[in-house]
Amino acid sequence: MMRTIFAAFSLLGITFVAAQTIPRPAIAGYTVAREGAKPFTIGDYKGKVIAFAFILTTCSHCQETCGLLTKLNSELGPRGFQPLAAAINDNPEVPRFVHDFRINFPVGAVSRETVYPFLEHSMMDPRLNMPQMVFIDRAGMVRAQYPGEDSFFENQEKNIRDMVLKLLAEPAAKKNSEPTKKRS
Repeated sequence: MMRTIFAAFSLLGITFVAAQTIPRPAIAGYTVAREGAKPFTIGDYKGKVIAFAFILTTCSHCQETCGLLTKLNSELGPRGFQPLAAAINDNPEVPRFVHDFRINFPVGAVSRETVYPFLEHSMMDPRLNMPQMVFIDRAGMVRAQYPGEDSFFENQEKNIRDMVLKLLAEPAAKKNSEPTKKRS
């Protein structure tokens, strides 16, 4: 069942409406650059349950979210959970952020302009409240998405855990079990 989530934003008396389709395919080729390391794509983690946070490395809420994702990665990573984060601020100093906050999952940086289409967020409303959290199931489908101002973040540890556990409980995507036929 597909549904569209509408969110209204008001800026200078003008209301913008953003709509996100849930579920929808995640952009498997979405690439996140990493200083001193190989970039990663969403597709690199297909088959895992992904919590993908778009963050500002200087944002205390984002730092808290990444701390929770680190905790959950230690606990649920062996079961197929994969947190990821992409900083969208200018000069994010990601290696320092990872070191200072003892992050145990891939974190990189992306340009803000690439985030809008990934989130299905209107470029007419340039504001993105951080963090932005996207949950992707084992089949590579975006199953939930929350902007930083959402009440989801009021009890984020419980809410993130519940979402991850829900997606982990779903059966893994079936792989093609038929052997490849060779032609003679």
